[in-house]
Parts: sequence; structure tokens; C-alpha cells
Amino acid sequence: MILQLLFVLTAIIIGARLGGIGLGVMGGVGLSILTFGFGLQPTAPPIDVMLMIAAVISAASCMQAAGGLDYMVKIAEKLLRKKPSQITIIAPIVTYFFTFLAGTGHVAYSVLPVIAEVATETKIRPERPLGIAVIASQQGITASPISAATVAMLGLLAGFDITLFDILIVCVPATIIGILVGAFFSMRVGKELVDDPEYIARLKSGVLDASPTQMSDVKNVFNARLSVILFLSATLLIVLFGSLPTLRPTFDGEALGMPSLIEILMLTTAALILLITRTDGIKAIQGSIFPAGMQAVIAIFGVAWMGDTFINGNINELTGAIQNIVTQMPWLFGVALFVMSILLYSQAATVRAIVPLGIALGMSPMMLIALFPATNGYFFIPNYPTLVAAINFDRTGTTRIGKYILNHSFMMPGLVSTITAIIIGLIIIQFL
Repeated sequence: MILQLLFVLTAIIIGARLGGIGLGVMGGVGLSILTFGFGLQPTAPPIDVMLMIAAVISAASCMQAAGGLDYMVKIAEKLLRKKPSQITIIAPIVTYFFTFLAGTGHVAYSVLPVIAEVATETKIRPERPLGIAVIASQQGITASPISAATVAMLGLLAGFDITLFDILIVCVPATIIGILVGAFFSMRVGKELVDDPEYIARLKSGVLDASPTQMSDVKNVFNARLSVILFLSATLLIVLFGSLPTLRPTFDGEALGMPSLIEILMLTTAALILLITRTDGIKAIQGSIFPAGMQAVIAIFGVAWMGDTFINGNINELTGAIQNIVTQMPWLFGVALFVMSILLYSQAATVRAIVPLGIALGMSPMMLIALFPATNGYFFIPNYPTLVAAINFDRTGTTRIGKYILNHSFMMPGLVSTITAIIIGLIIIQFL
């Protein structure tokens, strides 16, 4: 079993370094070793999760193609510029709700330049709002009703009579409080901008360009607004149907499953956006959302399938070795989720790979939901795209990777927000 685990971890590490679809295809390599080398029978691939993600990404990509994302960025820019002195608090709220509504943290790319620019203009150290804003964009994934991670969690816990509302009622307040506490701590990070030696050096050398960043205009405001309304309406319907199963169509005495419902609503929404706004479908696959979402699909395909096969093939040994420890200290399972998210670079892949083990160990479904924010750990190593983007958008040089690599601008807000969210989640489930 240990040898198998080493092959699994090696595949994950190499896949993460390859980037893009590397994680997913290396999962296939690990699966082939487990199957042909160790004789483990492959489990069924996570088809429903993959199709749900594909459907959500299709709708979000169509919204972006119709100008909906640019429209949301314009609204965010106005909000940030209205009270620039409070940008360290407002910025993470904006990126959190962008992710909450779109289901992917990659939408933060569009608003990060605005955050950096407003902070620089008002002489607030950009590291403060940028650091927590990036973390908030990831925390939102474990609260979004349409994110791949939430969909995966819902699918795994469906057999325990857990609804989407059960997940949201714990994770939404937990993650919001988490990012607000992280923002509070971020307000005192580093020196004031006018006293920062890197900023002063860039000003003197002329490296720092004084001209503001120009945001692209929305070409067709009516279509952009309409695409956002359609997408939000579909999201609200998913939450409604997910929270009240009696509203769903019934077949043979059973309500329509959430995977099929999400797929139907999101594909329909994508079609409506294209038809009503007369948007070219080719544009939908050329934006930033579509490739990021498809990478998640491939990652889950390979890594989750490999993880399921490993766990299923060694379930007796795994449960026998750690069941007593996890039963006595269930929070340790959160540590496992956090560590695996660092390796997998995906909340959804982490859920599909590790949560089945928690279920096999007999952990309470509500405990697993409370620990769900622990899957937001891939800020730990500062090479994730949104972290790198934030560093590059900060023209003052205050947002950076430290001398010792791990002492970077995202470590403190990331740890504070994640730990706080887990603690709040554990408190909430005591009342449910």
C-alpha cells in the first residue's frame, strides 16, 4: 500500500509541475500503474462531476463572451473607487462574490488590476488588499452552489440525505467570516506604501509608471447585463431546487438528481445567452473561463479516478490504520484535506480524492462539510496562476514572494481565513 501511495503522490507532484492538463494526464499514468502494476480494479470514473463542471463552465463562458464578466468588473471598479480607503475590506468581498456567482476563482483575474490600481492611487499598500482578495477568490469556491468542488461534495454526500442548502448554510457564513477576519489582519501587513523601500526605489528609478491602468469598456451593456441576469437566474434555480427536493420533477417515485438538474439548467442557460444576445459560440471558448474550467475537468478525470481506485483497493488497510485517530480527532482529516489541496491545486479534485476516505471512516457528513474549506490550501506554495497574476499586477512591488519562498504575501491571509472558516464551520454544525 505504501508503495502504491508513493506512485500516486509522485504522479500528483509531477502533474502539478507540468501545469495545465498535466495533473489530469499524470493521474492517468498513476492509474495505469495501479491497474497493470499492482492489479487494482479501476473504479468508475467521476462522469457526473465532470459533466456538471462542463455544463457550468459552458454557461459561464457564454456569459463572459456576451460581455457579462466585463460588466461585473465595471460594477466592481465603481464600488472599489467609491470608498478607496476601505479597499482592504471591500476587495476580498468583491472577489469572493465574483467566485460565488461564477463558480471559479479564475474570474478574479479581471478585477485584480483594479484593486492594485485603486490601492496605489490612494497610497494604500497594494499587498494588503491583493493578498486577501486572492484568498477570498478561492474561499468562494467552497461556498459557491455551482463550483466544481461543491458539486463534487454534494454528489458524494447525496446518499446521506444532504442537500445543497445543508452545505451552503455552513460554508457561506464560515467562509465570509473567514475572509473578513483575514482582511482585518491584512490591514496591518507591512510598512505604509510611502515608507516601503521597494516602492521608493521604483519611483526614483522611473520603473513605476504613473499612468493608471485602463479597463476595457463594455461594448453592449444591454447584452452584457442580460447575460448576467440569465446566469444568476440559473444559479438561483439550482439553489432553490437543491434546497427543496420536492420542487424537482419526480420519476418512478424519486426526485430528479442534482447532477442532471444542474446539467440541464446550465446547458439551457448557455444556449439562451447565445441566442438572445446573438453571441458567437466560438467566442465562448476563447475567453479565460473555458480553458480554466476544462483543465479542472481533465484534472478530476485523471486524479479523482486514480484516487478512487487507490482508496477502494486499500480501503481495509486505510480504515484500520487511521480510523481510531480520526474518530478521536476528526479535525486531523482537515489537515489531510489541506495538504492534498496543496499537491492537487484543485478543491474539486481534493474532494473527489479524499472525502470518500472520510466517508469510509464513518465521519459525520456535517463534519466533512465543516472541514470543506480546508481544501483551499493551494496558496501555500506561491505558484498558482491567481497568486502569480496578483504579484505581476502590483506595480509597486509590495506583493511578492519572500526570500524563503513560503514567507509570501498570501501566507498569512490564507492561513487566517482558512483556519477561521473551519472553526466557524465546526461551531455552526453544533446547532444543526
